[in-house]
Amino acid sequence: MESRISLSFLVLVLMGFLCSTQAYKFFVGGKDGWKLNPSENFNHWAERNRFQVNDTLFFNYNKGSDSVLVVTKDDYYKCNTKNPIKALTDGDSVFEFNRSGPFFFISGNAGSCEKDQKLIIVVLAVRNKTHQTPPPVTTPPSSSPPVPLTPASLEPSYSPADLNAPAPAPKPSSSPAFSCPAALVWGISIGVSVVLGSFVKLF
Repeated sequence: MESRISLSFLVLVLMGFLCSTQAYKFFVGGKDGWKLNPSENFNHWAERNRFQVNDTLFFNYNKGSDSVLVVTKDDYYKCNTKNPIKALTDGDSVFEFNRSGPFFFISGNAGSCEKDQKLIIVVLAVRNKTHQTPPPVTTPPSSSPPVPLTPASLEPSYSPADLNAPAPAPKPSSSPAFSCPAALVWGISIGVSVVLGSFVKLF
């Protein structure tokens, strides 16, 4: 009986651990690491990835001969190494994203920064997991007859302001997903079943 209780407890702990480790560790520059002239430009690499709050960047470089500086946008474009927000200097540096928005990284060597050893990361905003349905749109009664739909009337029209608007959120997938809350419910159900089954056998 104790082994079943221990097993159910282990399943619950494992499920909780799996659900709490959703952050990713990204190796900047891939196999090349943080160096001048990598096989892929750092910003091209960043564009291929999606970064979220609590994700981490791993910078691998030669300690003493380079460093990574977290800087402001202005200092990024000027390659200003004199006023960093944070300096990473140990050769195997880890930086965790604690908020959404842009982050700017440059080499501690001003000459390397000017040769494009720099990186911009945009961390996605934390989204509320509850989906709210917008209120229905009601139109006032009109005395004019309805306008027939034509191919021209179905084409979207864009204004210059639309070009600066944020992209709409992607639509949820229609395929079922195995989410952490579902995994926890599943794990708890198994644990409770095992424990209750053990107690029932005692009587």
